[in-house]
Amino acid sequence: MSCNDFSNWINQTEPVPVCQVAFFILLQLGLYSNLDGRNFTPVLSPDRSNLDLTLASYDYDLPPDLIAQNPVTPRDSSRLLVVDSPTHHQHRYFRDLPDLLQPGDLLVLNDTRVLRARLYGRKDTGTPVEVLLLEPRQSNCWLALVKPGRRLKPGAKIIFTPCINIDRELKATVVATDADTAGRLLQFELPPGTDLEQLLPDFGHVPFPPYITASQALPEQYQTVYARPADFRFRSAHPCSAQDATQQGGRSRKRPKNRQPGSVAAPTAGLHFTPELLRRLRQRGIEQRYVTLHVGVGTFRPVEVEDVTSHQMHGSGSQYRKQL
Repeated sequence: MSCNDFSNWINQTEPVPVCQVAFFILLQLGLYSNLDGRNFTPVLSPDRSNLDLTLASYDYDLPPDLIAQNPVTPRDSSRLLVVDSPTHHQHRYFRDLPDLLQPGDLLVLNDTRVLRARLYGRKDTGTPVEVLLLEPRQSNCWLALVKPGRRLKPGAKIIFTPCINIDRELKATVVATDADTAGRLLQFELPPGTDLEQLLPDFGHVPFPPYITASQALPEQYQTVYARPADFRFRSAHPCSAQDATQQGGRSRKRPKNRQPGSVAAPTAGLHFTPELLRRLRQRGIEQRYVTLHVGVGTFRPVEVEDVTSHQMHGSGSQYRKQL
């Protein structure tokens, strides 16, 4: 199946979830050479001379009106493109997954929970501001992506507005820039004993992807049915600023083991599972295991190098656990 074939398939159908391109890209990159429904054989040869690793080869036309803006109901009635060999594919539905896997197969699910991480507000000058929280640092200081970045230099004040009808404001100050993410470190002004996480239900919005522009989805529809509760009760080992590190004598509180805040975007393929589908998979003898892999800033970073193997991926926190 060529890129042109895939582009034609996209253009001849109703709006589809963007995550359906995943199997196609894996196949084209040569990560799997035998997709027969059971034995996914990785390409282990170091010889990549026969692989197309140029970024331009994976550029295809996806008209905006063919990108689904709202989730289908029930979740597992979404369409599924099955690429079962380099020369053959078939159109199925996600609910058909038990028929595509075999007893004894292992299904690994990412149970991360999506944070209400998008905040809207204004500078004290009145300029509108949009913030995407990435990770907490210390004492209600968070690393965040901000818009407009050029106007949010250290010292800038931000006043956030609630997403519900309450008479309350949330304030933060830009204390530093972050070279790795081009983000900002924001120090939130909160009463003693209050954590920002407690206020996210009042001020935070679900961070829909940029290609979702007119969605009527409820916040819980952007959460997998098996997402684990978020645990915010930690502080990063990173100081909020260089000055903080100096004041602490170069020491900072270390992050307790297995404490992670959550994701800033959903593991989209997992959104199609339903409790009934998971039950059918178990009945067929398909094992289920869970990993917690938090989707971070890397998901928003475009690939800007022509050789895709030289793209630098941003790390994410993770942990493994057995069945729920």
